Amino acid sequence: MKTRNDYRQRMRRRKRFFRIFLALSFLGLSIGTAYFLYQYQTGKMNAGKTQAASEEIPEFNGKKDEHGKVNILLLGSDTRGEEKSRTDTIMIAQYDPEKGEARLVSLMRDMYVDVPEYGKYKLNTSYFLGGPELLRQTLKENFDIDVQYYALMDFKGFQKIVDALAPDGIEMNVEKEMSTNINVTLEPGLQKLNGKELLGYARFRHDAKGDFGRVKRQQEVINALKDEMLSLNGVSKIPKLMGTVSPYIETNIGSMDRISLAKEFVLNPVENIETMTLPIDNSFENARYEGAGAVLDVDLDANTEALKDFLNGEEPKSYAEYVEEEALSDDAVVEESTGVEDTGSYEESTETDDSGIYEESTEIDDSSSYEE
Repeated sequence: MKTRNDYRQRMRRRKRFFRIFLALSFLGLSIGTAYFLYQYQTGKMNAGKTQAASEEIPEFNGKKDEHGKVNILLLGSDTRGEEKSRTDTIMIAQYDPEKGEARLVSLMRDMYVDVPEYGKYKLNTSYFLGGPELLRQTLKENFDIDVQYYALMDFKGFQKIVDALAPDGIEMNVEKEMSTNINVTLEPGLQKLNGKELLGYARFRHDAKGDFGRVKRQQEVINALKDEMLSLNGVSKIPKLMGTVSPYIETNIGSMDRISLAKEFVLNPVENIETMTLPIDNSFENARYEGAGAVLDVDLDANTEALKDFLNGEEPKSYAEYVEEEALSDDAVVEESTGVEDTGSYEESTETDDSGIYEESTEIDDSSSYEE
């Protein structure tokens, strides 16, 4: 039979175990925090730059996704000391923490769009005229997509993060010789590229595919960096990477939000980043306009629907299918409009006839009754 003394001893053991558990948890948290801060500061020192790309974060009025997804406008630019510049890379990255899914949309910089308060220009001109916020407004105006965050990285920062993440390089299959305007010469074949070489690979566009080929290579590079980052070796370097890139990135993502996103990305890893390019195939024409130069004149309605489908996890249709759907929708609207007009005429005629009959009948009845 258990005595009160046995009960007290059992309770003391439980309390002792609980205190030890709390102490170990606190110790683990302290060590983890110290490691994170140490690696973060080490990364900042290795960056070789003491200040962020911009001390003042410009206004950015993006809205949070109502379904809990994280939408980030990714921008890449080579400022070369200029106060204002056009962005060479425009992407929308979407991460769904609940499903562990990620999607990446590359937007061609030469798309001819309506820039709010300025008129028709190339998409990247909106960034030149009003920075990330005007670019956000332009995307909202033309493609009905809003983003909560933005992140702008210069080319030097890209090189730094690649070299910190993979000192031996990132393996890529270079399909052809590349050298024009990329400050490096790449030979064809499977090889490991350092930061400078990988940047050149991602920027090359002097072939038959032009900007479309460059966008495809940029998507390949991001997928390769994701795989390296989520490797066992890469995960341990995330705090250091965050410190390395911080002086070269301008973003409205707060420090705590960055840590939270990094944690979610590690705990809910993405197997593959789904990619898409706007405009979709066959939905544009090459054109030239005064004040804008050579542009891509796109079907905004079809591309807006394709973008929505993709970000909702659906396979985008072909351009012909979107055109057919739009035509059917227009026909339905016309039929509905015609039906409403016919019904209105019929009802109006009926009311007039009824009123006339009623009034005529009343007058006759009243007259007859009065005479009698």
